[in-house]
Amino acid sequence: MTRQSFLLDDRLTTYIADHTNAPDQLELALIAETAELPEAMMQIGPEQAEFLRFLVRISGAHAILEIGSFTGYSALAMASALPEGGTVVALDASEEWTNIARRYWEKAGLSDRIDLRIGPAAETLAAMPEEPTFDLAFIDADKTGYPEYLSLVVPRMKSGGIVVADNTLRSGKVADPSDTSESIEAVRRFNRAASDDDRLDTQLLPLFDGLTIAVKR
Repeated sequence: MTRQSFLLDDRLTTYIADHTNAPDQLELALIAETAELPEAMMQIGPEQAEFLRFLVRISGAHAILEIGSFTGYSALAMASALPEGGTVVALDASEEWTNIARRYWEKAGLSDRIDLRIGPAAETLAAMPEEPTFDLAFIDADKTGYPEYLSLVVPRMKSGGIVVADNTLRSGKVADPSDTSESIEAVRRFNRAASDDDRLDTQLLPLFDGLTIAVKR
């Protein structure tokens, strides 16, 4: 299953996949198992997993925060690129979905690099010391929580740390003023807060379903 950007047609999606590192057999098995779930579209696509893996490598990140792990593909990809001693702190509210994640992390030999914490992400974050800890954060959880996640994450990022947020275009709905649904309004608030925050240099990129990348000054 390849989840394509809403900006791309099938031909370009296939072309991109043919010219990007492919998932390995374990990742393909995780993709296939997740595809059987009713919530399968919550999983990132292989091309996005490769982007995250690449970002960890080029940034040299040691300490990663993930908000929203689902069945574990993004954490697996990022953990596989960590240097010795690196850790992904993964926050998720679901035991059911993360039980799948744990199996694949174990099979990949990455369990010792992933610190899974179950519970409401905002509460877990708020309980963490408010000090620069993380080199990279990936936000891909409930969209209504995005503004609060940003406010909690930024103080905990090191200078030069990278915040990545998925689904920040919402299939283009953020630019449609007639759509005032709760999740769309929340993503609009997140986008405005990220771009207005003088602690951040922010780019909203038309990748996947919209990818915001912000670097803490």
